Amino acid sequence: MKALVQRVKSASVTIEDELYSQIGKGLLVFVGVEKTDEKINAEKLADKIVNLRIFEDENNKMNLSLKDVNGEMMIVSQFTLCGDCKKGTRPSFDKSAPLDKAVDLYEYFIIKVKEHGIKTKTGKFRAMMDVNLINDGPVTFWIEK
Repeated sequence: MKALVQRVKSASVTIEDELYSQIGKGLLVFVGVEKTDEKINAEKLADKIVNLRIFEDENNKMNLSLKDVNGEMMIVSQFTLCGDCKKGTRPSFDKSAPLDKAVDLYEYFIIKVKEHGIKTKTGKFRAMMDVNLINDGPVTFWIEK
């Protein structure tokens, strides 16, 4: 599984001009699922992101996790993270998981994050979404598990 993690002051998802979900301070996480991914990948990814120390402490050092700052997480499915742009100018999505597997692992990832006690909101799988955010920093990480 792949994730693009952005520390945000706020984030929201709008679908067909209607607000679908929103969070305050926390993390906006775009998640891509590949063919070879299993539940263990979702578990490891959730643990890594929830405990990643990317928020500032009293000394302005990135030393606090999402849990430490009582932050929220917005999770958005994004199969294009699995796109391969190495050859040519058209991305290949051969590594992307089939729909059923992608949905199952995306939803399992959400469950694993919630088990950490994180207030969690999501986008809508396979929907065209407008994702708005105020990036805090900017602080952005690419994580693969």
